[in-house]
Amino acid sequence: MPGPSGTGAVTRSTLRQQIADALRDEVLAGRLQPGREFTVKEIAEQYGVSATPVREALVDLSAQGLLDADQHRGFRVHEYSVDDFRGIVEARGLVVDGMFHAVGAGRLSALGTDEARAADALTGVRRRGEEAQRAADAGDLTVLIGYDLRFWRELSALFGNPYLSDFLHRLRVQSWVCTVQHLRRRGAPQGALWSGHTGLVDALARCDTAAAHAIIDAYNAHSLALIERLAAG
Repeated sequence: MPGPSGTGAVTRSTLRQQIADALRDEVLAGRLQPGREFTVKEIAEQYGVSATPVREALVDLSAQGLLDADQHRGFRVHEYSVDDFRGIVEARGLVVDGMFHAVGAGRLSALGTDEARAADALTGVRRRGEEAQRAADAGDLTVLIGYDLRFWRELSALFGNPYLSDFLHRLRVQSWVCTVQHLRRRGAPQGALWSGHTGLVDALARCDTAAAHAIIDAYNAHSLALIERLAAG
């Protein structure tokens, strides 16, 4: 029967996740700049917690590609290059292709549930897309990132493969970190970020995989061109 040590382990695990989430948000917001170095002790003191969950959280973020670990100097925020971004875009494109393959039979039920439930789920995802589009059009990067990540998390969950969904989420976080690093450095005009979320959902609702692929291809080309332009100054 679990004793106090079990409860402590759960608490530490929860704290570990909370710290990881908070630091990830700091990186996504651009408040932790690329190359910024810090130690376990520094973060533990900042959050008023012990070193163990902090170390575990930092190791988790390193495994996700957001931090670089240095055995002697602690951790630093990873700086993504344009080549890194190209690789991320290619990888997320392959994952999305696998998702869309599920609707190739031309039925919403291919999404892993009956058609009525699939339609309801897509309606919910579409609402996230509408919020993301409004934020993109307004140039509100922080709100856009939140809704965009939620949009893709909920959309990918419809395909019934949690491994695929988790991998895509990780790629999308990485791509946003890279985008933020370049946007904060150079700036981008209002309306420059992709806002085709609802069009993608509508294509999937029609089981029109050709249209969905075309939207994603245009999105990837747009994203890469934006980063290349920002990196070039």
